[in-house]
Amino acid sequence: MVGGVDEKTLQKWVWFMLEKINGLKPRIIRFTNRFQGWDGHTNALISVDGADFRISVPFSRIWYSHKFHGSGVRYEVALCIQTGLIVWTNGPYPCGKWSDITIFRHKLKKKLGRYEYAEADKGYRGDRQIASPDDFSEDSENEMKFDVRARHETVNKRMKDFAVLREKFRHHISKNDMSNHEVCFNSVAVVTQLNLHFKPLYPIYGYNLVYHEL
Repeated sequence: MVGGVDEKTLQKWVWFMLEKINGLKPRIIRFTNRFQGWDGHTNALISVDGADFRISVPFSRIWYSHKFHGSGVRYEVALCIQTGLIVWTNGPYPCGKWSDITIFRHKLKKKLGRYEYAEADKGYRGDRQIASPDDFSEDSENEMKFDVRARHETVNKRMKDFAVLREKFRHHISKNDMSNHEVCFNSVAVVTQLNLHFKPLYPIYGYNLVYHEL
């Protein structure tokens, strides 16, 4: 019993609420919101990064995450550079089978405009629509790009404030059914997004970098 409530009953209603919060994602996290604050000049509107989370499954190279040397699933998160809000999440993917750049090419790349870029770290190098570190020679421009990536890490950390993503996930999960974890992740993403409206990230002033046309 937990607070006078049967454990199975508690679990039933917890999952019920998670499903409801998960259902809000299409209304709360929208890719079209990447245009908020856009000046029509820069052609990099989002920053993108992968986030790994621990799961409890037998060891396999399919699940292996080099970030914590154990089994995990990987999600892709994109933020609007101008507002710092989440505009895209995608996953889960088995860490050992899907690299950051492979996940990017699977869906997100296809949603970008023809001349649109995404800011990302060195793990994404090799794709023409990724603006990697040190693409510019001016220190001030590279410092601005560093600030964008560092701010993105803040969102990843805020999401891991929730124990369900910080600790090892022990509910059922398999290569073909990761829906339980996805419901939890999406629920955390929705709550984190709502929190960003009250505790916004620090702004990136003057970001107006233009990358060469594809």
